[in-house]
Amino acid sequence: MKKRIKITPVLLSGGSGVRLWPISRKNYPKQFLFFGSKKSLLQESLNRSGKRSLFSDPLIVCNQDHRFVVAEQSKNIGIKNRKIILEPVGRNTAPAVAVASIIAQSQSKNSYLLVTPTDHKIEKTERFYTAIKNGVNAASKGLMVTFGVMPSSPNTGYGYIRAGKKIENSSNCFSGIKFIEKPNEKAAKKILKEKKWYWNSGIFLFKTEIFLNHLKRLHPKIYKYCELAVNKSSKDLDFLRIHEQSFKKSPAISLDHAIMEQVGNFAVVPVNMGWNDVGSWDALWETSKKDRNGNVQIGDVYASNVKNSYINSKEKLVAAVGLENIFVVATKDSVLVSSKDQAAHLKSLVNKLTSDKRTEIESHTKVYRPWGSYETLCVGDNFQAKHIIVNRNSQLSLQKHNKRSEHWVVTKGVARITKGKTTFLLRKNTSTFIPIKTIHRIKNIGKTRLHIIEIQCGKYLGEDDIVRIRDDYGRMKL
Repeated sequence: MKKRIKITPVLLSGGSGVRLWPISRKNYPKQFLFFGSKKSLLQESLNRSGKRSLFSDPLIVCNQDHRFVVAEQSKNIGIKNRKIILEPVGRNTAPAVAVASIIAQSQSKNSYLLVTPTDHKIEKTERFYTAIKNGVNAASKGLMVTFGVMPSSPNTGYGYIRAGKKIENSSNCFSGIKFIEKPNEKAAKKILKEKKWYWNSGIFLFKTEIFLNHLKRLHPKIYKYCELAVNKSSKDLDFLRIHEQSFKKSPAISLDHAIMEQVGNFAVVPVNMGWNDVGSWDALWETSKKDRNGNVQIGDVYASNVKNSYINSKEKLVAAVGLENIFVVATKDSVLVSSKDQAAHLKSLVNKLTSDKRTEIESHTKVYRPWGSYETLCVGDNFQAKHIIVNRNSQLSLQKHNKRSEHWVVTKGVARITKGKTTFLLRKNTSTFIPIKTIHRIKNIGKTRLHIIEIQCGKYLGEDDIVRIRDDYGRMKL
């Protein structure tokens, strides 16, 4: 690069990761999970975008329901200078990138954006940086740039890109000829035999102005309603909440279909960066360390005469005998058992569970909140027990319930309790009772995290039976 160009990373964190159910769920999808690492996929993405010589502060686009998880995970790795943009509804990647581009353009007329998912793994970071530098030259000439990964199998779950001639005065950057979105197995095998075909990594680099010009020409409705959504956006704590009614009117379409397949003139940078989209149990098995029988065993697992299988159970003992080519994934409330050759049908099974309104699709037994977490321990007729953990210097909303009473027992830490018009302290091995419709609040005033066992009693115990009077986290607006 002759001129040093700062690129704004746009981190897309709106995915649901349904093909990794039951560990990936709607309220806590795979980008927030830890796959053999001390950092989540989101945190790894944030770390990659932290190279100050290459990048400016990132823009994170996420579902509004995930905002506190995104904020907490970025805070935990020391990422403070970032803007978190909240999508009120999912409209696929083109509108999400449009919103980020309009915001970036308002901050700098000559900005470059690197759009990247936050639910992929990239093992060879320096190669990733080199590929970005190689792509900047093409982007500066007005080309949309994508990054291609050398295919290792005829995978039908990925899109494919064909590269053409090398672009003049560029390093390892080629003109793009064709996009194919998720071919069938026969077509994928044929592609694999030909040269210059690459997996579509879903990572894009471009000048913001060029992308927005393409959007105005090809999809004026997306541009119109996303611009309105940004213009009518509002600040909410550390978040930018875009206007829901405007954003809802935008057509829902992917960036690949909306722009890359339509522009007719784009660039491809091939890169071997240890990329994996962590998109399925099969992908996890392929990239995980295996024993001599080809098995991946995680957690409390005993296996006898088992081959080429993936067994994951961190919550309970799983014992398997005489099996081959299977996936077993156990959590506290769900167990998935699948043969490898049928794993591609998991999404349809999840759709069935969703239509049947199974709560196991929505949340884990442990649910994260901006003040800490709670875990459901036991559910019975007209009662349930929860383990509540409140972070230091944090408090729940001042609230009441119309349909349930609550019993609290402190097992660790010190709580300041608001109960009606009274305020008092609860320490380890002390308890209190909160009657129905009584205004109450828990605050952690101790030096450690506060642990409380809560017993709820009532004919209805849903999380929507909360009337908030005051809240530190802006949730009264929702």
